[in-house]
Formats: sequence, C-alpha cells, structure tokens
Amino acid sequence: MADIIRDSSLGQLIRLLTRNKYLLYAEERPDFVFPTPITEHEQQHPKEKVEGDAASTSESISTSESSSDADLERVETAGTRDLRPYFSRTSQAEAVGPEKTISRAIHPTLTSDGTILVDWYATDDVDNPMNWSTGKRTFIAVQILLYTFAVYMGSSIYAPSIGGVMEKFGVGETAASLGLALYVFGYGIGPMVFSPLSEMPLVGRNPPYIATFAIFVILTLPGALTPTFGGLITVRFLLGVFGSPSLATGPATLQDMFPLLKIPYLLSLWAAAATLGPALGPVIGGFSVQAMNWRWAQWEMLWLSAPIFLLMFISLPETSAANILLRRAQRLRKLQNNTNLKSQSEIDQANMSLSEVTYNALLIPWQINALDPAVAFSTFYTALLYMIYYSFFESFPLVYVTMYNFNLGESSLPFLSILVALGIFLPLYLLHFYLTVEKPFTTKGFGAPERRLIPALYGTYLIPAGLFTFAFTSRESIHWIVPTIGAGLSVGGTYVVFQSIFLYLPFTYPQYSASLFAANDFARSTLAAAAILFSRPMFLKLGVDGGVGLLAGLTVICIAGIYILFWYGDKLRARSRFAAK
Repeated sequence: MADIIRDSSLGQLIRLLTRNKYLLYAEERPDFVFPTPITEHEQQHPKEKVEGDAASTSESISTSESSSDADLERVETAGTRDLRPYFSRTSQAEAVGPEKTISRAIHPTLTSDGTILVDWYATDDVDNPMNWSTGKRTFIAVQILLYTFAVYMGSSIYAPSIGGVMEKFGVGETAASLGLALYVFGYGIGPMVFSPLSEMPLVGRNPPYIATFAIFVILTLPGALTPTFGGLITVRFLLGVFGSPSLATGPATLQDMFPLLKIPYLLSLWAAAATLGPALGPVIGGFSVQAMNWRWAQWEMLWLSAPIFLLMFISLPETSAANILLRRAQRLRKLQNNTNLKSQSEIDQANMSLSEVTYNALLIPWQINALDPAVAFSTFYTALLYMIYYSFFESFPLVYVTMYNFNLGESSLPFLSILVALGIFLPLYLLHFYLTVEKPFTTKGFGAPERRLIPALYGTYLIPAGLFTFAFTSRESIHWIVPTIGAGLSVGGTYVVFQSIFLYLPFTYPQYSASLFAANDFARSTLAAAAILFSRPMFLKLGVDGGVGLLAGLTVICIAGIYILFWYGDKLRARSRFAAK
C-alpha cells in the first residue's frame, strides 16, 4: 500500500513538500547499488558477456519474462509500450504476459555516445506496472471504471431536469436540451487535447486525470447553483471537456498494466461502465428531480464524483512506463551527478518536434478517415450508433410519459433494460473472445484482423431488429415491456459492434490507434450532441415510429458495410498506406 500512496498525487505532493524525505524510491535508499552498464554490443550479444555477470542473478522466483526471450524483454523495458509488436507477431511473452522464472538483473545499456539508458533494475522490478500484483492492478482498474461511470452518468443525469430548466429560465425545450448536448460535445473535444498530452512521457497519465477531475468536481457546484441559463450551459460544456480524460486515457491506463491478450476483457468492462453511466443517469436523477427540484440532479453529480476524486488523489499511481522511467532517470542524474543517465523516452522526445507531435495527433487521424474506406466506415457506423443511443433520451419521454402515462421517475426505469442487455451480451462477447482468440493463441496466433469482426456479424442484425421493435410497438395497445425489450436489444447489439470495431482498428492500424480513437470519439460525440437537439423535433414531426424507423433503416444499410469489411478487409489493408501489412 505504501508504494501506491507514494506514486499517487498525494504521495508526490508529500515528497515535494518534504523535499523527498519520505516515501522513498529504491535508488534513494542508502543500500542501493546501480546495476553495471553494458555496451550496445554486449546487449545485442548477451552470450559474449563475461561469466561474472551470472553472480548478479537473484535466486528469488518472481513474475518476469522468460530468460531466453531477451529481445522481448528490451521491448517491454524501453519505456512506452509499442503496440506494433503485439499485432505483427505472435509472441506468447508479449501477449499473455511474463512467466514466472528466476529474477534477473537488467543491466542498463551504454551507448556509443556515452549515454546510459535507464531501464528497469530487474525483470521483477516492483516499479514496472506489468509486475504489480493482481490485487493492485485490479484496485487501480476499479478506480478507472468508477471514474468513467461517474463522468458518463453526468451527461444523462441532466435529462430529467430539462422540464425544470425550461420553467426556471423561461426557455424552450431545444434550448434546455443544450445542457445535455453540450456536455456530450465537450467530452468529444477533450480527448483531442488530453489524449496526446497523456502520451507525452514528461506528463504521464496522472496529472491530466487529477487536474481535470478536480476542475470537474469544482464545476459541479456552479452547475447546481448558477442563477442564469447561460451560466448553466457553459458549465455543462466545461464539465464534459474536463471529464473527458476518463475516455481519452482510461483504456491506456489499463493497457499499461495488463498483458495485451487480457486487455480486451478490461476494455469490455470499461465500455460497460461507459454504457451504463448514461443509462442509469436518468434513473438516478428522475426520482430525485420529481421529489425535490431540477437542481437536485446536479448535486448528485457532486456526491458521486467527489469521493471518487478523493480515492484517485490518494491511491491512483502513475502507470505510464515511459513516465516512470523518465522520473527515475531524473532522480538518478541528481543522486549520482551524472547527466549521461537518460531514459529512452527522453532521447525519443528530443528528436521529435512540436509540429510533428501535432501533426501525428491531430491531422493524421482525419487524413486516414478521408483516405481509408475501412476507417471511414468504422467512424460513420459507430457515430451513427452513438447518435441513436442518445436519441433515446428524447424518445423515451414521448413513449413512456405520453403513451403509457409514466411519471417523471418511472419514465426513466426502461433504461434499466440496458443493464439487462449488458448482463447478457458482455459475458457472451467475453466467452467468444476466450474460445476463438485466447485459447487457440499459442498454436494459431491471432489470425487475420478481420476475425475480430465476427461478433459484429451477428450484433449488427440486433440493432435494427431492436429499433424496429421499439418503433412499431410503442403504442397504448401494446404493453410497455415490448418496446423496452426492443431498446435493450438494440443497445446490446450496439455494444457488441462497438467492441468488435474497437478491437479491429488497433489490429489494423496499431501505430495510429490512439489518435484514431480520439478522432472517432470526436465524431461520435459531435453527432450524438446534434441528435439530442434534432431528434425530438424529428419524433414530433414523423412520430416515434417514423423517426426511430428512419434511424433503424440507416443501420440496415450498415449491415452490408460490416460484411464487406469482413470479407474484403484484407484487400483494403493491402491497398492502404496506413494499415499494418
């Protein structure tokens, strides 16, 4: 527990205020011995090393990489985890994680220009996130899931307040809906900034988390107290922006700690938290707004987010290997008075200009979307599904209040069908991944990237089936449970399609995956924000059956796109200058 607190924001603050007197790192202790550097030639030809090196090998059994897998060890210890080896070769050590073997010292490399590359001290180095205990990694993952859930719930918890906002400020329904739309738009813009920022070794994951989430928690106060409509929608937009690192960086934090073959399981849980947040927001906010007033839902955001922030401030450590090694290099330079001690990320960043970083982060994703049909379709399809998901916040009141005479709190209860859908489709998706990817991995490898789309071949039918059910059974003569089942079915299919596409993209475009996800999120959030504003007038004009039926028709067209991507994806990759060959 001491190392968790030491590496948390609280621990770093304590170290700063006490001038590093407490919560020490290994190299700051009196008994620390820096490993003997070896030359680049010796590192590349370990068998030529002198026999005396064997004396530095520890006898303890620990979680580390195989002693015969020296090349993979250097990849894992080079700082930033490069996804490309994961998708371009079928190494068990890379994919399923390190195996238990004898702990071995890792000698830092001495380059030809005199630079000593700061690395992990041993294969079982306790500061390496991949070596943390299962309990520690699970504890950190739970914090990320809670953080994600709270931020996403903050979007839709506002929905039951729309009527009260209209009455308080004398605005129309479309204007009042801006409080929801701008929040969603805000967390589409945020990742374009915070995702590249968190990838910078000098910054790391934690500072964007803690700084922005602190602002998020503070902004919930004016969100609940503001006396003007302009102030309310401005605060709602800023809440979305400063809550977005949960989306921009959350999956990256999980990737820092877990073997790559296990990441799809973690991402599935993270996506479930991101899906449940908007679904449960109206349920939690609906009854409180009905019992108290429209501001009550905004107070609930504070009550949920503040404890999560305190937990993260006290016990969320840095997980970026690049940042951990960079800070280790800084400490060693100071302690040993040797400016030649550097981390790999410092060397890499020194050779990269600001314009190159900006170009890679902001321009390349849109260039790929414009020139690569596979990415363009994936972006369009996921944005369409996200738009439909948020259109439910406008169609549900028309169905359950107007047609079925539910009160404000009761009209939000059908969102619980999404919880049921996730309870069904999440285990099925994980079972499919285990049986078709993880279990046969050691003998068959990953196979073609298009195999990640197999679940989507089935899920893509569930979406229009559920939407058509919701559209044409939403009437007084049919029990309310029937359209509710339809809504749950469509969201279940959406979840499966999302998971399939978001696993397909990094397999196909590993070197651009982080930026592609940020661009995809921007497109999804922008279209979802627009849907919040135009869907209600559309439903009033066309009726719920006509409006939802129109959206369902668009998803039918996308079925063909998924199958084309599955059948001809290899040919598209061969012609693309961006895809991994």
